[in-house]
Formats: sequence, C-alpha cells, structure tokens
Amino acid sequence: MRILMRASGVAVGMTALLAALSVTGCGSVSSGAGAGAGSSVSSAASGAPSGSPTAPAATTPTSVAPATSPATTPAGGPVPSGFAATSVTFVSTDEAFVLGTAPCSNKPCTSIVRTLDRGATWVGLPAPVAPLADPYTSSAQRAVWGIRFADPSLGFVFGDGLWETTNGGERWEVIAGPGGSITDLEVIDGQLLALTDVCTPQSGCAQSETLYRRALGGGSWHVVTHVSNARVIATQARVTAVLDGSSVVVTSDGGLTFAVRATPCASPATAGSSVAVTGPDSLALLCAGGAAMGSVQKTVYVSDDLGAHWATAGSPPLGGDPWGISAGTTARLLVGAASGASWLYYSGDGGVRWSTAYKALDGGAGFNDLGFTTTADGVAVLGPAYTDGNTYGMPGQLLLTSDGGATWQTVTW
Repeated sequence: MRILMRASGVAVGMTALLAALSVTGCGSVSSGAGAGAGSSVSSAASGAPSGSPTAPAATTPTSVAPATSPATTPAGGPVPSGFAATSVTFVSTDEAFVLGTAPCSNKPCTSIVRTLDRGATWVGLPAPVAPLADPYTSSAQRAVWGIRFADPSLGFVFGDGLWETTNGGERWEVIAGPGGSITDLEVIDGQLLALTDVCTPQSGCAQSETLYRRALGGGSWHVVTHVSNARVIATQARVTAVLDGSSVVVTSDGGLTFAVRATPCASPATAGSSVAVTGPDSLALLCAGGAAMGSVQKTVYVSDDLGAHWATAGSPPLGGDPWGISAGTTARLLVGAASGASWLYYSGDGGVRWSTAYKALDGGAGFNDLGFTTTADGVAVLGPAYTDGNTYGMPGQLLLTSDGGATWQTVTW
C-alpha cells in the first residue's frame, strides 16, 4: 500500500501494507489510451542510471499477488554514487526494488537498485529512460515517480505513463496504461489497480481521480469508480481502500465489486486525511483538524467491519502536518508527519497511546511509501528525491523497522 499525501506542496508516498497474509503492495489513471505498447525503454543489465554509465535499481512495498512469471535475478551492477531513493517495493521480507536517482552526466539520471538481503547489500539495475519528478509539480514529459513489483520477475514503474518488466528489471518496456498521471499503483487479488489524475505544471493535480483495474496478466483497463481527494491505494489481507472525499471506497476482490462507507472526517475531507487497511475486516483512518504554527490536530478512528462503523482510537502528537497512516496489525499503528522536521508516531495499543518512533531534523522532508511487508517488517522513504539527479539534495533515505514500527534503522547503499 502506498500512501501518497500532499503537505506544504511536497509529494509524499506512504506505501505498501504488505502483511504476511496478503502479498505486498506498500505505501498511487484516467481514461484514454496509455503510453504506446511495446517500445523498449531500457536494456542492458549494466546497472547504470538511464543516460549514465552506472545506475541502480528501485524498491517499494507493494501488494503482491502469486508469482505470475518465472523468477529471474539479473546480475546487476554498481549502485551509482549519490543514489537517493524515491519509491520502494518489497516482494518478500528480504527482496526489494528501489526507484531513485543519482547525479549523472547524461540525463535522465533515473536509477533502480535491488537487494536480496533486506538492505545489507545492493546492486544497480536498468531503469526506464524517463526523468524522475513529482506528480504534483512535474513539467517533464513522461516523468516517473513510483515502482511496484508483483513478484521477483514482474514489475512496473509508473508516472506519466506505465513501464513493465517481466525479467526482474533487466529490461523495461512501455505498455498501455489507463491514461493521465498514475498517482498510485498496486497489485492485489490478480488485479493491477491504478489511481489516476490530471496533473499539469501550471495547476498541479485535480481534486478528482479515477480508480482503474486491469488483470495482472494484461488486457483492457476498466473503471472501478471515480473518487475525489484520493492520493493513495491502501492494501492488505486482500482488502483495498481508497479515500473519496469524506467517504472511503472498500473492495475485497481487486475492484470487481466495492462498497462506499462514510467516515468521521470533516466534509469535505481535510488535507492530510488518509486510510490504512489493518486486517481482513479492519481499517484505520487518520483525520486532520485545525493547524497552527506547525501543529495539527490529528485523530485516529478504527473500524472492525471495513468502515460500516467507526470508533475513536486516540490522537497522535500535534507536531507536523499529517503525511499518512499505515499499520501492520490492528494494534500497531503508524502516522507520518512533517513540518520543520519529519516524525513517525507509533502506537502499540490500537491508537490509544502514542510515542515518537523516529524524528529527523530535516526541515520537514516528509515520507513516501510508508508501509509493511509483514506484521512486523515495515519500510519508508525519508525525504524522497523527486528531481532528476536529485538537484534539491533531498535525503532519499530508506528506513526499515522489524518491530512493527516501534524503532527504525537507516539503510546505507
């Protein structure tokens, strides 16, 4: 599950609630023809950034379905010097792909890196030949900002277009998407789900989005429903949830059918509100209130019947604009926030009491792809890089937890 939020004009993704019960997809298209089919975008497993002699590969937690293609493991090359992460996807507790960028002489500098040992070692893989950008401020044609893998072989890079690999990232091809800018993408129940928006450099992204589905193996895209103020597709335990204003759309069959549930968030839903799937029957909801001097009232609600009824759980600390909510279980909840600094707030009792699990004095760089690959193992990208070559010098660091979010460690490339 990827949570892609907006705060103070910065794009953040909270990705992949991939619990042991549901393969990962953690932590985000409008109608019309997608990028043309079949053209080769990147080849040669040299591990160099597109346009430079050396490049890395990408990682992000994503809802995974049963393997659909034979596993392949490209040898890979070196990780580019100065690599900074944007998006991450895990296909197991140990194997992950990270999309990012590194300074290079021949742009675009988009790179992908892969680990087979939970971040102890990394290799670079080829990346689509497209610049990295923020979907909300991008002025580039065919820019990319997210990565998801369904299994070790089958993966997707998305943005203002859609790219696919069937050999573990050794080669990428442009494939047909639903159209528009794909703000989030997830794999669940044999379906590929895409959330699309219309985004322009002049006006940013619209407040209305479309949720699409397509069989994971290919075929036509179909509209699931139209939503508003949605930025993220939350998945876990074969359940998918997407915000729709002050309501939430819930499906348990990959979007073939769905229900719309009212939420306790203000109407229309305030910026910073987000939803997480915490189990086969349960959801957690973060609602934002009044803001002042870098402090925002945050309230967490929980439901044990997929949104039919809600109960107040508690209030995370005031510090920071909310960036999303994620959870490995109904008891262990995590809320991201940023304003002057970046915080991860943790609750081990279902949202009643909260503590600061992680804090970075980074000016409020925020997070992307915050989510869980098992009930205990989680991931987040701190200060995602959204410019080609990371010209703004964002941290682009990968954070990992193995205790449900209570403590976090920084991964080195």
